Amino acid sequence: MTAVSALTSKPSALDWSAQTLGTVLALQAHSRGQEEAFVCTASRWTWAQLHSQVQVTAAGLHALGLRRGDHVAILMGNGAQWITLFYAAALMGCVTVPVNTRFKTSELADCLRRADCKAVFYTAQFLGIDFASMVAEAASACPLLERCVNIDRALPAGTWDPSFAEGVAPNDDLLMQFTSGTTAYPKGVLLTHDNMLRNAFAAATRMGLRADDRYFNCRPFFHVGGSTLSALVALVSGACLVTLPTFEAGAALRMLSQERCTFTSGNDTIFQLLMGHPDFDAEKLFLRGGWAAAGPQTMRRIISVMGAKSICAAYGLSEASPNVVLSDCDDPEEVRIAGRAHPHAGIELRIVDPQGQILEFEQAGEIQVRGWNVMRGYYNDPEQTAKALSADGWLRTGDLGVLDTQGRLRMVGRLKEVFRVGGENVAPAEVEEILLEHPDIKIAQVVGVPDTRLGEVGCAFVVLRAGAECNETRLIQWMRSRCANFRVPRHLFIVDNFDAIGMTASGKVQKNRLRDHAMQQLKLVDPTVS
Repeated sequence: MTAVSALTSKPSALDWSAQTLGTVLALQAHSRGQEEAFVCTASRWTWAQLHSQVQVTAAGLHALGLRRGDHVAILMGNGAQWITLFYAAALMGCVTVPVNTRFKTSELADCLRRADCKAVFYTAQFLGIDFASMVAEAASACPLLERCVNIDRALPAGTWDPSFAEGVAPNDDLLMQFTSGTTAYPKGVLLTHDNMLRNAFAAATRMGLRADDRYFNCRPFFHVGGSTLSALVALVSGACLVTLPTFEAGAALRMLSQERCTFTSGNDTIFQLLMGHPDFDAEKLFLRGGWAAAGPQTMRRIISVMGAKSICAAYGLSEASPNVVLSDCDDPEEVRIAGRAHPHAGIELRIVDPQGQILEFEQAGEIQVRGWNVMRGYYNDPEQTAKALSADGWLRTGDLGVLDTQGRLRMVGRLKEVFRVGGENVAPAEVEEILLEHPDIKIAQVVGVPDTRLGEVGCAFVVLRAGAECNETRLIQWMRSRCANFRVPRHLFIVDNFDAIGMTASGKVQKNRLRDHAMQQLKLVDPTVS
């Protein structure tokens, strides 16, 4: 079977003219100057105001001695300062290194050191965390770090000069994205202006995002779901970007309503938290679309309960800028609910088995990707780059998927998360989907744990809807009537939330930490650890 490429009659990624972020921002400011561009808790800017703020910030960066190619870290929550620093760095040809706000001091130091950062910009406090002390301690381990700048104070004064942006090109690096670390230690993914802007344009086109839309971002800007698929999607389409410093379901619902947002996005957990919140009221929402990385049960409820009728199914990863496939808003509802989507034009897909053999349609295997969206590599890490990228440019995603005969991809799960019960492969996502069919379950997460007889068995953690009185035994019995025995979790725990167990700031439950928690709860010993 040959690799599958996307075909479309709509404008596509191949219609995008390679540009820099600074060029796109200037064009939007020129054509939409007095229209709203950005809204957060402390700021409300038009495109003209945003462009002016970015130029002022860029002048301040230049006054600090930063130049094209320098690596600049940002450590703060979502807001106007994050966006202006990111856009200002791009304007000058600097490379932004977004820092996860949940990093501890040692992780921050490692990130700054491995990224060869010349400057780090931070806010002194965020969610009760003392970033100022963390940065001061981390800086001592980073010999190339010259500037630690508390953004709560004014940047050095400077005057913007267009010469500061001379030489910046679409193929220059724009971002060094450290992977979220849900299954492995983070690595620095290098993405160019063209990688990210073309990806944003392709996604915006598939979603049907217009300049008069208001796009609420639930994602942290330090994640590519927040940078490429929220901030840059709004930038290339001219839509207004609305955000909060961090995601909290109640505050998000209020912002969605007050700002009359028409688009939003996120993974299954985020949408489940929104719909499960006591303040949820569909009549106060104005949603029509967006994207979701979620299973069929959640997708169906986003449409029927939240009213986002044109929501699109998305799959991607940081190493692919990040979006690989996205439904078209005009696709039939059932196709979008099922999570089946074509790759963007110019992107090839293939499904391979563990031996590297290409599989036929409807056979599950590793998703591999080749095209304009694939990263240049991991920064200063040729060994890991060679493991991720084949000599002929195929990105090994580590994700499990199936291609149908129409060339649509459906992601099944992550290969490292798949476990084997008595010789049968079980993808956690498949079991989670069945659990979410139960009317009392709001959130479901499944991992594999050791078993002396079967090798591994499933262990489920669920959050119940308000007022539900179901118990673990009844839920397992219910599962037995709906799926094969090897898919039924041997163990099931009802929990209030996943905050203490392990959730990334981008809203993903950390499967590795969840498995560790399960092992502790069950008093099991990992047979792979000597």
